[in-house]
Amino acid sequence: MEKPENAPGKSLKSDWRQFLNKWLPSWLSPDQVNTGLRGAGFLLIGFVAALIVGWVVFPMVLYSSQPQPLQFNHALHMDPGAVIGIDGETERDRCLYCHEFGSDGVFHGIPNLYTCTGCHADPEMPMGDSPEELRFLNEYVAEDKEVPWLRYYRQPDCVYFSHIAHVKMADMDCTVCHGEHGESTSLPDYEANRLTGYSIKIWGERISGLKKNTWDRMKMSDCAACHTEYGLEQNNACFVCHK
Repeated sequence: MEKPENAPGKSLKSDWRQFLNKWLPSWLSPDQVNTGLRGAGFLLIGFVAALIVGWVVFPMVLYSSQPQPLQFNHALHMDPGAVIGIDGETERDRCLYCHEFGSDGVFHGIPNLYTCTGCHADPEMPMGDSPEELRFLNEYVAEDKEVPWLRYYRQPDCVYFSHIAHVKMADMDCTVCHGEHGESTSLPDYEANRLTGYSIKIWGERISGLKKNTWDRMKMSDCAACHTEYGLEQNNACFVCHK
């Protein structure tokens, strides 16, 4: 059934065509404009859908999530009023009490069982009533077995990165690159690429490459940008880190 001449929809369409006829160049017709607008609309919808699939759906499919074998309360260990034995005047000093440097200045990584048993030595005498501590004492300390931590970061053998140069010489806080890790009461799940097996932390938290915080993405280009910002361009040479 055809709409009457004064129907709102038909009037609006007529006004639109009159507007186009008035302002369009002679070589461009209203029908061509309408076709182009419809095409642009479909293109925009496709673009948004591709972003959603690529940045939201694809990472959910690509990465698997796995909890750590044991939960660890960093906030408790960083609180000088709650834990006796972890020395340090500053938060950074308390980080370094367990996370040591090697003789060559590199980071030793996750503390081994020997470091933990400096305080948690006797399975029969837990320091608290946490179920996770009891598990740690019974399953690992009593059995003299290392905790099989899932490592978020792993430094290749061909790369040398001096943590001590950044923490001691440059006087950087651990939070600059690692965030407020000391305030966490549990460990985030380990997310691994289903195809390569690499941790998502290696490539950055966001598949888009965009970042809000330093620790969202720590690639070579980010390190170089920081060196340049502080006038240390000489540290961007390949041989400084790659051996």
